Amino acid sequence: MKAIQFGAGNIGRGFIGALLSKAGYHVVFADVNKEVIDKINEDKKYTIHVMDVECEEVVVENISGVISINDEVLQEIKESDIITTAVGLVVLPRIAPTIAKGIQLRKEAGIKTPLNIIACENAIKASSQLKAEVEKCLNEEEKAYLEEFVGFPDCSVDRIVPPVKSENILDVVVEKFYEWNVEEKAFKGEIPAIEGMNLADNLMAYIERKLFTLNTGHAITAYIGNLKGYSTIDESIADEKIYNVVKNAMKESGMGLVEKHKLDQEAHFKYIDKIIGRFKNPYLKDDVSRVGREPLRKLSDSDRLIKPLMTAKGFDLDVDNLLLGVGAALHYKNEEDAQCVKLQELIKEKGIKCAVAEVANISDDELLERIEKAYEDVLAI
Repeated sequence: MKAIQFGAGNIGRGFIGALLSKAGYHVVFADVNKEVIDKINEDKKYTIHVMDVECEEVVVENISGVISINDEVLQEIKESDIITTAVGLVVLPRIAPTIAKGIQLRKEAGIKTPLNIIACENAIKASSQLKAEVEKCLNEEEKAYLEEFVGFPDCSVDRIVPPVKSENILDVVVEKFYEWNVEEKAFKGEIPAIEGMNLADNLMAYIERKLFTLNTGHAITAYIGNLKGYSTIDESIADEKIYNVVKNAMKESGMGLVEKHKLDQEAHFKYIDKIIGRFKNPYLKDDVSRVGREPLRKLSDSDRLIKPLMTAKGFDLDVDNLLLGVGAALHYKNEEDAQCVKLQELIKEKGIKCAVAEVANISDDELLERIEKAYEDVLAI
């Protein structure tokens, strides 16, 4: 069995690729980083360091690597049983033409073995987005082949894998917790048996539970932590004032989920406690700059700050702490982050209300005024 993992970064190696290898697949990592790919082909293994209350080391073997922009990746796609990605949402359109060419080769060769492609990105319906990009590169006959033999199950992924420098560039540090929920009905053919992959029939509830809880809380912790001069997530969440805002914001977003997806409130609040416990992990040393990067994306109306805010507000629920999180994000400054620089230029040029209206697609003037007030109020935390 062969799997291709597009993206040989920390998530690709420390999470998805490792699960595929454990399930018995030969995992081909496809990436543009020649140093990493050469090292994979040289060592044919790497080590995952699980850093938590109980630490362990997991050796991942049965792997190889290929440069994702070279033609040799097409043969790998032709021969693969499953394809996964962990490249970042903005990169999906760039790898779509390559995947499309691989699918064309499968059609030309008369291959009727189902292929499932799962985009494991921090986004809603990333696989569906990738499918749409792939279809742009196919003619009508090829699209028909894709519909019959190629599945694009959407998924939600959850594991904190911070960038940690080690002697071996392939080794990865991860937390013990992980969750990979995949849309069961979207698979083509027999569903692969992969330990750690949870098949879900109501995927949107899982996706939004993770987005509104881990991603929302993580981002707010990072933005307020940065504002108060902390450098890591565990330092930030140890501040009682930050902890209170973050937990209350997660409860506000959680109540929106309870109303929308009819979740069990008590069970969800226990899930919130578990997530905050992960933020406190002192072994990960997760930088606030990593978690807070790309604020324009994180302030968009489909992402971790605005979507839970609008969902909760839509049910007439309290959103005061979510607003403080948005206010903190608007203060975020990092000269090395192009989105951050652009956001601050936009605020300077247009002011808070107009900048947020543009970035977050908000037209409610009363809400914009509350965000403007939260931008000031968050400085007092």
